[in-house]
Amino acid sequence: MLKTSDLVVKALENEGVKYIFGIPGEENLDLLNSLKDSSIQLIITRHEQGAGFMAATYGRLTGSPGVCLSTLGPGATNLVTPAAFAQLGGMPMIMITGQKPITKSKQGRFQIVNVVEMMQPLTKMAKQIVHEHTVTAIIREAFRLAVDERPGAIHIELPEDIAREHSDAEIFEKGSYLRPVGDSEAIIDAVKKIQAAKSPLILLGAGANRRNTHDVITFLIEKTGIPFFTTQLGKGVVDERSPLCLGTAALSSDDCVHMAINKSDLIINIGHDIVEKPPFFMTREGFDVISINFLPANVDEVYFPQVEIVGDISHSIAEITQRMEKQPHWDFQRMLDIKGRLDRSIEEGTRDNSFPVLPPRLVSIVRSVMPSDGIISLDNGMYKIWFSRNYQAHKPNTILLDNSLAAMGAGLPAAMAARMVYPDRKVMAICGDGGFMMNSQELETAVRLKLDLVVLIVNDSAYGMIKWKQADMGFDDFGLDFGNPDFIKYAESYGAGGHRVERTEDLESLISKCFALSGVHVIDVPVDYSRNQELLSQCMVGI
Repeated sequence: MLKTSDLVVKALENEGVKYIFGIPGEENLDLLNSLKDSSIQLIITRHEQGAGFMAATYGRLTGSPGVCLSTLGPGATNLVTPAAFAQLGGMPMIMITGQKPITKSKQGRFQIVNVVEMMQPLTKMAKQIVHEHTVTAIIREAFRLAVDERPGAIHIELPEDIAREHSDAEIFEKGSYLRPVGDSEAIIDAVKKIQAAKSPLILLGAGANRRNTHDVITFLIEKTGIPFFTTQLGKGVVDERSPLCLGTAALSSDDCVHMAINKSDLIINIGHDIVEKPPFFMTREGFDVISINFLPANVDEVYFPQVEIVGDISHSIAEITQRMEKQPHWDFQRMLDIKGRLDRSIEEGTRDNSFPVLPPRLVSIVRSVMPSDGIISLDNGMYKIWFSRNYQAHKPNTILLDNSLAAMGAGLPAAMAARMVYPDRKVMAICGDGGFMMNSQELETAVRLKLDLVVLIVNDSAYGMIKWKQADMGFDDFGLDFGNPDFIKYAESYGAGGHRVERTEDLESLISKCFALSGVHVIDVPVDYSRNQELLSQCMVGI
């Protein structure tokens, strides 16, 4: 017979859990004590939101659920945003929250909210453990469901009286699992349709960004010569230095990528996820779509594929590639001409050393100092559009961004998790001053964990993305400016290095210097967004 909290820990160890991120409360003390001699490392964060973002990012990068922990009430409600972040972003994550005793009350309703009911709309499963003998089965099902397509968030509530009960429940071993494969007739239909098209085009969406998809999709593109473009969450699935890469659908329908899409008569849509804004609209004539995904498409007025292949994406792509031959009548010239215009547009401003730094110059400098396997983690702000559009990802999951919930405050915790998963890679968090301050306290966590990490603060003393939208919609400039602390002193107060850029010419060498040093380094970079529209409009002229 083991205490329930000991069983929980053993079940988590059986699932291969390495870290639990979070902040315990008194309702978690039995579980905390059971973790004391475990192989699992408890990572204490400074806010539950930071813990959730770290756990979700761990799940995204490894394919195995990240685990986070909180107490009841206010601790659990602080996990609401990370729950939505993981669920919309397709990241496997397990949240374990505490609760007062459920067999008898000691304190009435103090701190008690119905956390399970609160989490149900935000998760794939939300469940309270009501009996100690069911705990191991619930944990096994939670981990299975978290990684099953489409991956997402799971919530388990462990009341303190159940945690200290005893049980002889057996640990459930993980079984083997193969995803269903696409129907062979659908694959044959898709091949016929692709080969009959005049100008097919490949889209790589969020669902294409899985650990085992890179090689098969790359081979398909290289064998056929079909150009491709990506959504923001599909960046890096295939090396974007490829001459066949038309770019990322990061802006509205007037950008070059969308102009290239309009030259296609068939889109091979690999892994489209409706959480992202539609990267194209199926409203014009002579335009068909093949959907290749783990699950059936969600049909609406702007997305209604003519052919669907439902099943494991890697298997479906491998089967298509085997049957596919390059067709002499395919014509990609108009698309590639527009790609040339996009490349010239992206080059605009990359050598401009005016100060504060222009976004294209910032992106260019970061790309020049990051190795091919280096990871940048973007918070949410105007700079995310620039990096999505202009930054070439060379490898999968080397540009971490959130284009699903698009939550501010995730950039720093996500970078910390990336550094823990890949301790031998260079990792940089890129945060606006607004988003950085939402979880800046996690600098202490990063310093305590002795992480080597560079944090780039893109500083415009405002909520810059909303200011851009405000101006674009014809509103007066109002209500979006704020003040900032001295980020150098702020970083140093946590034991991190603090650096301020005063000339654009110094930024590249400063970033390189910080990467050469150990520890956490914060760089304050003033940015100039005043020329956003001018620079983003370069591609649209003359198309």
